[in-house]
Amino acid sequence: MSLIPTLTESVSRARADLRIGLPVAIGGFLVAAVETLGPERLALMRTLGPAHLAVTRWRAETLKARVYDGDLARIELPGDADLHWLRALADPAGDLMTPMKGPLKSLRGGDAAPDRAAIALIKSAQLLPAALVVPVPEVPEGLTLLQPGPTIEALAAEAGMAPVAAARLPLLSAENSKLHIFRPDDGQSEHYAVEIGAPSRDKPVLARLHSACFTGDVLGSLKCDCGPQLHAALGAMGQRGEGVLLYLNQEGRGIGLANKMRAYALQNQGFDTVEANHRLGFEDDERDFRIGAGILREMGFHSVRLMTNNPRKVAMLQGHGITVAERVPLITPRNRHNTGYLDVKAEKSGHLL
Repeated sequence: MSLIPTLTESVSRARADLRIGLPVAIGGFLVAAVETLGPERLALMRTLGPAHLAVTRWRAETLKARVYDGDLARIELPGDADLHWLRALADPAGDLMTPMKGPLKSLRGGDAAPDRAAIALIKSAQLLPAALVVPVPEVPEGLTLLQPGPTIEALAAEAGMAPVAAARLPLLSAENSKLHIFRPDDGQSEHYAVEIGAPSRDKPVLARLHSACFTGDVLGSLKCDCGPQLHAALGAMGQRGEGVLLYLNQEGRGIGLANKMRAYALQNQGFDTVEANHRLGFEDDERDFRIGAGILREMGFHSVRLMTNNPRKVAMLQGHGITVAERVPLITPRNRHNTGYLDVKAEKSGHLL
């Protein structure tokens, strides 16, 4: 074992650097997250070489920028482009007020792998997926240095889940309950498991994979069905006397609370859930449900009766060694604020509602 950071540790360090506005090096390029980049570092980076902006194809299509690299576009920076210009391209908040951002010239040819790694890394930091990219002959000393291929592989790898702590925690829905904390080895947020009763590891356990929703679970938001689903699942497990609910810290379908609020603001402009995510530059759903499979395995569960309306969760668990003996529907009442959201879930995301 060396004191030098491993690849996974370097990726985690780079993620933290980007969140505080520091650039990182990927191959022979400096990259910075547009959302957190300050004007002084922008000016310094632009003195080092010809800069361009990397955005996902979803964001590029909204901006009417040509996409030559499949899943992303590289947009040339005009000589007078400042931080306001960059952020206007990265953040769709002002798209309706200033729909014409161009003309934008997309770069063609050359290796887009560093840009692809930069976008993946910025997404993992739950920032707007837009990167300032500058080729440099020499990486400034002290910056985190990565290579494109290994970075993408590290970000795509399944994180190991280590149990950290567990203690009895009586709940309204079930007094005989225990809360487990699991820490991933990739430096991301911890995840939780609520174990109700003493479920057998030898038969299918009633289980739910629930993604964190601060607005619904904590504040009681009427815009989604998350809070009612959480409490309905815990209630069903409490009534049965056993079960396991995994609470995965993947807010806003994996894009984070800040980006979720940006998506909500776009929904207020008339876009649906999927359209809002695309305008931000994200996929429909950025969550990684392999986390749930890893926690279940770590707890000794190999077969579940899964409480879900999402066939993707069933397929993911099945594909990662967890048998889904039964899908248990989890339908909660609609209200006038979430009925459109639920319709989009069914029509565009394939949920069985």
